[in-house]
Amino acid sequence: MTLPEVQEVSRQDAERPPEVVTARHPLRWLAGAGVLVILAMVASALITNPAWEWPVVGQYLFAPSVVRSVLLTLELTALGIALGFLLGAILALMRLSPNRLLSSVAWAYVWLFRSVPLILQLLFWYNLALLYPRLSVGVPFGPAFFDFGTMDLIGPLTAAALGLALHQAAYAAEIVRGGLLSVDHGQREAAAALGLPPARRLFRIILPQAMRTIVPTAGNEIIGLVKGTSVVYIMALPELFYQVQVIYNRNGRVMALLLVAAIWYLILTTALSIVQYYVERHYGRGRA
Repeated sequence: MTLPEVQEVSRQDAERPPEVVTARHPLRWLAGAGVLVILAMVASALITNPAWEWPVVGQYLFAPSVVRSVLLTLELTALGIALGFLLGAILALMRLSPNRLLSSVAWAYVWLFRSVPLILQLLFWYNLALLYPRLSVGVPFGPAFFDFGTMDLIGPLTAAALGLALHQAAYAAEIVRGGLLSVDHGQREAAAALGLPPARRLFRIILPQAMRTIVPTAGNEIIGLVKGTSVVYIMALPELFYQVQVIYNRNGRVMALLLVAAIWYLILTTALSIVQYYVERHYGRGRA
């Protein structure tokens, strides 16, 4: 082959697009096939095993008593979230305060309520009347203007909401404090140099940036609180877990009723996870 022919062949090879060879990953395919087989076995076990009693699950899934218990679970969750994170934000600001008394009180609160199990806190508030049969309003260490019975003021629902909120506040305080500390100190200095008031600095500069750190952890705590409301069954409140216990103690369909509760918890936590995703995306704008 002459030199011009060799050059022509080389030119044609250079102009020809490179052939793309897809890399083969047989282990990935084997792993995927194994996962599919396991999922098929699980689905078959759930569908074909009559012990799950799917007709009974369908019968009680939207039963009026179960739906009412779901609404009570949502109510307890909403109260725990609102009051807990409100108090938690105040405690977080107290922890960050240069005032030693405020920071010490906030630290002691977080230490105490994180150390005592939630079930003990609920029982304490539920039985508060044993310690203080009557509560009074008046001058501190002075005469009382009027008083009222503790049982009239703190019923089972109030005790449950109070216990959940105070317990949640201890964790919310650390979540908010961690989010505030994650904001670069230069942002605070720049806002102060612009002459912004402290409140405006907090709500317009620091908190929007801190929310990027706060939201994921707070979302996990809120989802945990939905499931944590099941602890109030000890107070005979007809929330979801307590209600399914009442039903299966009456009809003996234990697994079917437990599956009803599991499905409702899955629905509630999934809905909250979707809300968390969009809130995270909102506060994550501008971040790569």
